[in-house]
Amino acid sequence: APLPLPDGADERLRVLRSGGRGPAAARNTGWRAASSEWIVFLDDDVVPDPDWARRLHDDLAGLPGAVAGSQGRVTVPLPADRRPTDWERNTAGLETAAWITADMAYRRPVLMLVGGFDERFRRAFREDADLALRVTGAGHGLVRGERHVTHPARPAGFWASVRAQAGNADDALMNALHGRGWYEHANASRGRFGRHVATTAAGLLALGGLAAGAARDALSQSARTAPGRRDAA
Repeated sequence: APLPLPDGADERLRVLRSGGRGPAAARNTGWRAASSEWIVFLDDDVVPDPDWARRLHDDLAGLPGAVAGSQGRVTVPLPADRRPTDWERNTAGLETAAWITADMAYRRPVLMLVGGFDERFRRAFREDADLALRVTGAGHGLVRGERHVTHPARPAGFWASVRAQAGNADDALMNALHGRGWYEHANASRGRFGRHVATTAAGLLALGGLAAGAARDALSQSARTAPGRRDAA
């Protein structure tokens, strides 16, 4: 059911409930309620350029029927006065990512054909790559347009990179759905899971080495300070 809008909101705007089942379900709820030829997805944390609507029109006008989707261009501003955090660098990867729904338009009939987003992807991760692979697998093309949005890196806490590792479950689902070669087909980053595993393993090995060294030192010290053995009288 539509949610109430604040006073002064454009009467053409509708806000729909999707039951809190994640972004894939929310996007499906939105496009299924629409009737236009093209459906445009924008993330809620992007800032479109002032001429975005005009450029969107130019991007979509005259596209051949074989093209089912058009991606906008994304800029992620990073801090100039310090090194970016892991989270900020991860967000900056959106600038070169393919077919992300930060700014992505699809033909509605093609969304109907492939069934829209797979709602088993409960996080904002890999659901867009999965859709793109199914669209291209059905024989449709995807292109990049010229419209532009800015995607600020939202504030994130100390454990943001650790929480992001939950996305490894989505990678596992992608492997099951598309095979292990899907990264190349979707032009997707493999993420930082391997680095995290290597770093954790190195840390554990270092701690193990320190513990073993401390144990050897303790045994050596004990041997030096122990009293000499006496024969029984």
